[in-house]
Amino acid sequence: MSDADSEETPLITPDGEIQSVHDQFTPARKWVFVAVISWTGLLPLCVTGSFTPSIPQIAEDLNSTGPIVSLAVSISILATALGGMTWASHSTVYGRRPIYLISLPIFCAGSFGVGRATSVPELFIWRFIQAAGASSGSSVGSGVIADIYKLDQRGTAMGIFTGCTMLGPSLAPFIAGLVSNYLSWRYMQYLLGICALGAFLAVACFLPETLPSKTREWRFVNPLAPLGLLRSPNILAMSLVGTFTLLANFVLMIPLAYTIGLTYGITNEAVLGACFLPVGLGNIVGGAIAGRISDATVRAWRTKRKGEWVPEDRLRAMLVSSAVLVPLSVLGSGALTQFTSGRLGLAGNLICLFFNGVGLTSVLTIMSAYAVDILHARSAEAVSATKYGPPFILLIFRHAHAFSMNRSFRSLIISAISTLILPSIQSIGPLATDGMVAVLAYIGLGLLLVTIRYGDRMRAWADVGYTIGDKH
Repeated sequence: MSDADSEETPLITPDGEIQSVHDQFTPARKWVFVAVISWTGLLPLCVTGSFTPSIPQIAEDLNSTGPIVSLAVSISILATALGGMTWASHSTVYGRRPIYLISLPIFCAGSFGVGRATSVPELFIWRFIQAAGASSGSSVGSGVIADIYKLDQRGTAMGIFTGCTMLGPSLAPFIAGLVSNYLSWRYMQYLLGICALGAFLAVACFLPETLPSKTREWRFVNPLAPLGLLRSPNILAMSLVGTFTLLANFVLMIPLAYTIGLTYGITNEAVLGACFLPVGLGNIVGGAIAGRISDATVRAWRTKRKGEWVPEDRLRAMLVSSAVLVPLSVLGSGALTQFTSGRLGLAGNLICLFFNGVGLTSVLTIMSAYAVDILHARSAEAVSATKYGPPFILLIFRHAHAFSMNRSFRSLIISAISTLILPSIQSIGPLATDGMVAVLAYIGLGLLLVTIRYGDRMRAWADVGYTIGDKH
């Protein structure tokens, strides 16, 4: 067989085999699997979310400052990017279950290490270990969904999974605020360690291997292999769309103690943590709705084309979120924080946080499902590439004097930029800072429109092993 022929060969070949893979588990068992991977997927963002409202207390406890301690957030994002790509690439070769069983104990150990840290350098080291261990939850979970669900059911499952995972940044600050206010920030880290142990036991007891056995083999795995998928213009475009969308959430969440907290006089960690809850509610709503809408959109357009499946049809379901919910919620929050005081301003901000959560989860759900659609056989790596690709490159540009090798791309643009959010707000104000991020969100909308219109040509530009046909 020639190279050209092999490139045209579907990655998932005989239809009968595909059908048996998708049907080997009952619907009830599949929902058990989704519950388990949603729990593991919730924890990585709890690592970041539980830290943010406690930054002032941690800084005081470790004799440091808020801006210095907040660097631990960027460190955890960097570790999540590196760890996520490593776990995803290995799960494609060795299976999903072994990766969970290795990574979750690392997460557990890192959490207890953070809780016992007595200096800022020690805190940073354990935060890196903690986040790296937790990072398997997101990308490997997407791979499990790709393994067990068909094309027109995948969006619904992905929506539930994404909605649950995105509860982390909203629930964790509330819980961490309560724990920090009445006990200590250290106890929250111990709680994360216990949760990691619980996730490990859930995987060990209830999650079998879902990757087809014929795809598993023992060989060397390049942990940065997902970055190779960025040669695909489609994956690169979705990675940037996801990056800009997540930044639109981070610009509201990371400095919340110094924006909403200071503007409206909220000093109690528990009350401050409660301000994150509207985002979590929005995540639930967005995840539940977006997945179903994207599946319905795929079916409707395939019927309209008399059975022809075009992967980019799924992306049409995220236009409203990209054009309206994400950028306008950021602008609205910035304007309210800067110009509106009292209860009216606080209530308006909470509404903006809700719609930001809806938009964020809608975009990430549909984007992940699309990545799995076009690269089914490398589903975990495809989702990992869209999540962790762009940040690496920006981080290298920002620290070019310290790096001589290219590294990687989404958690690392975010890792670099998130360190600038609080200084920017302190320098030019929340509205100007949020306005710049809203512009980036609209650039992401432009990339989305281009991908919907020219997705087939973009896929022809660089073949990274796309799934051919509509049998997934």
